Amino acid sequence: MSLFNSLGSNYNLSFVLKTFFSRNKEDYKQKLRDYLSNKYGGNVLLTYKGREAITMALQTLNLPEDSFVAINGFTCFAVYEAITKAQLNVDYIDIEKEDLNFSAKQLLTKLNQNPKIKVVIIQNTLGYPCEIEQIAKICKEKNVILIEDLAHSVGTIYQNNQETGNFGDFVILSFSQDKIIDAVSGGALIIREKKYRKKISNLTNLKKVNQIKDRLYPLFTYIIRTTYSTELGKIIHVLLKMLNLLSKPMDNNFSTKTIAPWYCRLIADEFNQLGNNLLHRRKIASIYSENINNKILSSKLLKNVLNSTNLRFPIFVKNRQSLINYLAQNGIYVSDIWYDAPIAPLKYMNQTSYNNQCPNSEKISSTILNLPTHINISEKDAENISALTNEWLKLQ
Repeated sequence: MSLFNSLGSNYNLSFVLKTFFSRNKEDYKQKLRDYLSNKYGGNVLLTYKGREAITMALQTLNLPEDSFVAINGFTCFAVYEAITKAQLNVDYIDIEKEDLNFSAKQLLTKLNQNPKIKVVIIQNTLGYPCEIEQIAKICKEKNVILIEDLAHSVGTIYQNNQETGNFGDFVILSFSQDKIIDAVSGGALIIREKKYRKKISNLTNLKKVNQIKDRLYPLFTYIIRTTYSTELGKIIHVLLKMLNLLSKPMDNNFSTKTIAPWYCRLIADEFNQLGNNLLHRRKIASIYSENINNKILSSKLLKNVLNSTNLRFPIFVKNRQSLINYLAQNGIYVSDIWYDAPIAPLKYMNQTSYNNQCPNSEKISSTILNLPTHINISEKDAENISALTNEWLKLQ
């Protein structure tokens, strides 16, 4: 089987069957709410996308229209879009050198520069933990709302040995394709701060066509991956995209929707398997860190491999496309880069207010390449990918 970073890479045949036949039992939904409420200590709202949960969190605050939300300068367009949908402004905090997150010091400088920042979102990029204790302390002192976006980092351990999701006034979860908790689609808003626990009733039911696409996505991608080396998979992939039959993590239909109960069953199962998933990812990331030439690794990130979810394993190379092509020749497809621009994907940059505020993010986005760590990557695969990467490096 060909190896991918995404394209249903979290799924095996068992997941395909479970998704296809999962029933719409209403108690699945309540059980998931109860679980998340107990785990993160707050009221729970289930959404179709994580970005919808961000928008809803911001809308509950009733902030002045000239308010700003500060975000990581190295992030996804979905975060930016969620803020603008709440009719608020975005300010960018550049990441630290050799890191994927901004520091507490950078946050304090930004807050002093822009007193209209009322909310800060942290994301623990690729699962690598940020300086949460210092950041939370600054937010409290400055009376700024803190949102923990755990799309990459469900199960990440901060340096104080506490798990993510225990510091924010709000916690955002994403259960979309290729995330740590992957149920094809889904998100959640956990309102931890009691004074913001207002009833939100404007969630609409998800259309049947979206549900059908999501149910079929694991099957379609499984077929594509298992037949890709024979060229048949490539043909199937192109046809499904042309016919718009593949579920997409991002689309242009932004509205606050809730998920159907069958997603909740998948999400609950993913949480049950989280411990084993993280052990596997940490093992694969450790193999990369021990075998790949350290001149293309970040020493700062390597120190946190055992605390990170290691959603993917980042390396940093100048001629990135050349390495992508080299790996593809050997059946390893890593061309979908998180992130190929400060506010990624690159094709959305012209829709943002970004104006070269984050030089470190720009540099990292031009060199980062993420290697797969998901359940369909074996230890032998990781050793092979490491060897191929080192071979390519010698050719440069």
